[in-house]
Amino acid sequence: MKMLYKIQWSSCLPSCMGFSEDSLPKSKSNKSASKQAQRLSFSDLSNPPTPEDLSISLVGSNLYVFSVSELKVITQTFSSNNFLGEGGFGPVHKGYVDEKLRPGLKAQPVAVKVLDLDGAQGHREWLTEVVFLGQLRHPHLVKLIGYCCEDEHRLLVYEFMTRGSLENHLFKRFSASLPWVTRLKIAIGAAKGLAFLHEAEKPVIYRDFKASNILLDSDYTAKLSDFGLAKDGPEGDHSHVSTRVMGTEGYAAPEYVMTGHLTAKSDVYSFGVVLLELLTGRRSMDKTRPNREQNLVDWARPFLNSARKLSRIMDPRLEGQYSSKAAQKAAELAYLCLSSHPKHRPLMRTIVETLEPLQDMLDDIPMAHFVYTVATPQTKTQDDDESKTVEEEKIKRHHRHRHQLHGQRHRNRSSPAVAALSEDATVYKKFGNGAPRNSPEHRL
Repeated sequence: MKMLYKIQWSSCLPSCMGFSEDSLPKSKSNKSASKQAQRLSFSDLSNPPTPEDLSISLVGSNLYVFSVSELKVITQTFSSNNFLGEGGFGPVHKGYVDEKLRPGLKAQPVAVKVLDLDGAQGHREWLTEVVFLGQLRHPHLVKLIGYCCEDEHRLLVYEFMTRGSLENHLFKRFSASLPWVTRLKIAIGAAKGLAFLHEAEKPVIYRDFKASNILLDSDYTAKLSDFGLAKDGPEGDHSHVSTRVMGTEGYAAPEYVMTGHLTAKSDVYSFGVVLLELLTGRRSMDKTRPNREQNLVDWARPFLNSARKLSRIMDPRLEGQYSSKAAQKAAELAYLCLSSHPKHRPLMRTIVETLEPLQDMLDDIPMAHFVYTVATPQTKTQDDDESKTVEEEKIKRHHRHRHQLHGQRHRNRSSPAVAALSEDATVYKKFGNGAPRNSPEHRL
């Protein structure tokens, strides 16, 4: 049975709200106490907020309130050795907490986000994250453990996500390619996170769905992070929320960019962009490509409804190791998500139901070919290593070309620096979720 904990935001965030606890007006009635506890909407934080406005329920867990000095200790004074990355909110550092810091606090690594006072985001975005993630709990949302609001300092403490962001795995130059089944798992997990937000009693529009905000744990379970731009969805007879346009170029829905009208279907469009990134291995916006290919949606969408054309835009790093049937169904789904008409886009629940069966479509995944090289014992120099690397790449390319033309096994002699070259082909019906050993650390 889930327990409902009712707290006053005024009691835990008085200085952050711009008033003191003593200055709060006393409630004249206890009517609100008899009402069923509901999630506080950010819009409920009126100016000035009253105790009734700030009364909320945290379902299933409590947030810890930390001091700046405590967070300095757990991050070794925000040491560069613990630096994980930096986003619009500010820098992120890794730390470690346990019950010595707070009784009952689970021993675990954490990610500490520090608000950059000179950055693009500020107190409002910090408070938005506390309000939403302090109340929302789901396996596909990153867990907010606590926060710090001391003088001008604003910090957030999250669970540490071992594998970092989807962006790093898809686009970092030297990262290992994500297998097809792992990409599907990530897409499904992220879709479940959005579906949960959209179907909540008080719906939430995420507004900043993108690859860098999808974090991965040790087994590549996807979780949504960074709720600084999240908005409460429309209520009653309202069809949309009117707001200033914010987000990331290449991910925002066209009607939102043009009118500022925000709906759940805006998130669906952004999901379609990320699904397209998973299929193609390309960024939503890439100024380094030819003009007609810089905007991923404009370039790729015409290919999505043709099985014959789809292979032209699939991520070459997959090396053909994916189910063509599943890829086609995923591409057709992305096509619908990216419709210029919001009403034509599917619901997130429908997206989850469409993607889940694709995990079992493995029969048409082709053979996986691996090339192994064994170097002869000899004194190595830098020139030898470079020469061997170039020669091995030539051999690998030649092997792939021969296989495509003849579909048969063959051997090829290598340079003197390579004594033996062997090939092993294995039919893979199911892929595990094996992770690259040198995965990038968490980045928020």
